[in-house]
Amino acid sequence: MARFRRRTCVILLLFILFICSIMMALKTLRPDRAGFGDPFGLGLLPELQQRTTLLENKQNPQNDAKGDSIMHTNVLHSIAVNNMKASMASEVKLEEELPSPNYNFHVFYYSWYGNPQFDGKYIHWNHPLLPHWDPKIANNYPKGRHSPPDDIGSSFYPELGTYSSKDPSVIEDHMKQMRSASIGVIALSWYPPGMADENGEPTDDLVPIILDGAHKYNLKVTFHIEPYKDRDDRSMYNNVKYIIDKYGGHPAFYRHKTSTGRTLPMFYVYDSYVTIPEIWANLLTVSGSQSIRSTPYDGLFIALLVEEKHKHEIHRSGFDGIYTYFATNGFSYGSSHHNWASLKSFCDSNNLMFVPSVGPGYVDTSIRPWNNHNTRNRVNGKYYETAYNAALLVRPEIISITSFNEWHEGTQIEKAIPKKTGQVVYLDYKPHKPNIYLELTLKWSEKYRKEKEQWLM
Repeated sequence: MARFRRRTCVILLLFILFICSIMMALKTLRPDRAGFGDPFGLGLLPELQQRTTLLENKQNPQNDAKGDSIMHTNVLHSIAVNNMKASMASEVKLEEELPSPNYNFHVFYYSWYGNPQFDGKYIHWNHPLLPHWDPKIANNYPKGRHSPPDDIGSSFYPELGTYSSKDPSVIEDHMKQMRSASIGVIALSWYPPGMADENGEPTDDLVPIILDGAHKYNLKVTFHIEPYKDRDDRSMYNNVKYIIDKYGGHPAFYRHKTSTGRTLPMFYVYDSYVTIPEIWANLLTVSGSQSIRSTPYDGLFIALLVEEKHKHEIHRSGFDGIYTYFATNGFSYGSSHHNWASLKSFCDSNNLMFVPSVGPGYVDTSIRPWNNHNTRNRVNGKYYETAYNAALLVRPEIISITSFNEWHEGTQIEKAIPKKTGQVVYLDYKPHKPNIYLELTLKWSEKYRKEKEQWLM
């Protein structure tokens, strides 16, 4: 009996070993890709596996959603990568096609134009005819307002027509024109939020768009602070704080590296002479009651010089430099080329920057019909080149250009075209092309670079 039990146990043990051997053999035949938890041996039956997968998907619709989500994410990622590659390729192409920007060439830029398409009405193109301050003289000249698009407040006509400064395509075109001329810095005409000149409307909301447009073309933007009612040390402190807090973090925001190694924002201050030096000193001197010096809002403040006496007032005020703005040689002490050497010497002696302003000509009779005696003919570009030559003789750190698009005063270097209407025959750049003044700017930018290398040797 004991022998029978022993034999039975041996047979049972052998049977169990046999079954285990078969199972191990089958397991070795299981495909590697079979997922954990799949039914045993499913890899050996592909048709059954396919039907099982379909059944699982029907029973678990979340699998489809998850798959679609992954696919959608992959598509978006692919689009983003392709867009980024296209953008980078476009930027590389721009850098290859356009001359490098010269950050020592600053151009005054105006964003105050409007038209019905973007603004609901014309702005600035319909500029009024300004009366002479002497009523006897004023009576001899026409009055009224221009009527765009054929009759505009300019003696020239823009290639882009009566554009709006809000038009993205116009901003793009302007940036490309400036970069093609090797200009590096846009000195943007600026009023505080809610304020404007008497013929315009507030434009501060355009600053972010202009900064973005400038950045695309590797240009920088500085601010040309215009005069407004009750501008004083307190309001200017608030203006500068606002500009730096709101726009100072943008990559296109301009900062100038000084000879002492500091890198500071720069501000041009138009009609600075209207405010007395004592008020400016409150803001711009270390001991001033509203001093901006050695604060996060410190900067380089460049004052407008018109008369010779202004240079002493500018120095007492605590300004960091002088610019001359007007593109009318002989009109004022500051705009007269033969005075630039003396002004540069004064600035050097008093640790001030001298920024001469060059321009292609001047004609404002479309808005000041009585001011013909201050017209400066362009002489097919010779007037502009004479101004550059005078500027380079004094070896300035920066040259400013009046202007890119001040059409009312005829100082623009923006492209202009011939135009004749029933009422007006506009001036033009013939026999040259519409971009002649951009080409001349490029020529002198390159000449400036070469000569500056010699100055530094």
